[in-house]
Amino acid sequence: MTASNMLYAIISEDTPGTLAQRLNARPEHLARLEALRDAGKLQLAGPHPAIDSADPGEAGFTGSLVVAEFKSLDAAKLWADADPYIAAGVYRKVTVKPFKHVLP
Repeated sequence: MTASNMLYAIISEDTPGTLAQRLNARPEHLARLEALRDAGKLQLAGPHPAIDSADPGEAGFTGSLVVAEFKSLDAAKLWADADPYIAAGVYRKVTVKPFKHVLP
């Protein structure tokens, strides 16, 4: 992480019943995350399965978590607002807040 940048947590909640929309928008969603990764800014990213299983099948997901480096909270919010899952109606709520990585 560069001295001028900070980490931000992007916590998203899915609209119930939007698994099909999520799957349709997933390639574009992943491409944005891969670009962050390739720029060395992505710490972690992934969905929250709706059931206690790595592969929830038709149960789907309840949201996602992304922790990444941005220049500012506003920059993180702008990035989050452009997520294809928002345009597809998957995310009903997105919270972006500063994150301080302590462990490990």
